Amino acid sequence: MPEGCSAAGRRRSRSEEAPPGNARFVTDVATCAAQARAASPGRPVMVHGAGAAQALLRAGELDEMELHLVPVLLGRGRRLSDLLPDRVELELVRVLEGRQATHLRYRVVHHPT
Repeated sequence: MPEGCSAAGRRRSRSEEAPPGNARFVTDVATCAAQARAASPGRPVMVHGAGAAQALLRAGELDEMELHLVPVLLGRGRRLSDLLPDRVELELVRVLEGRQATHLRYRVVHHPT
């Protein structure tokens, strides 16, 4: 994993105790992205999970995606393409083929609005 800040999310009820360590919980995805970038100036911010990726894509805050194709069909879980805008354009940056998986890195193409 490259140097940087890692962000992942799950819903918490207000009654749960404060997050451990330096973790912060926010409800606005743009605020979350800004805080993560500020905590990791000039370095990549890693995001894990389809829900976080979907929210960042919808907000226009995701610059690159890395997908790992593994020859197993799970049949459940959150699909990355659910709840996205009608069209998200990607530009292939890198392909790494391994024995157990193919790793694809894409740049998200942002169009001026």
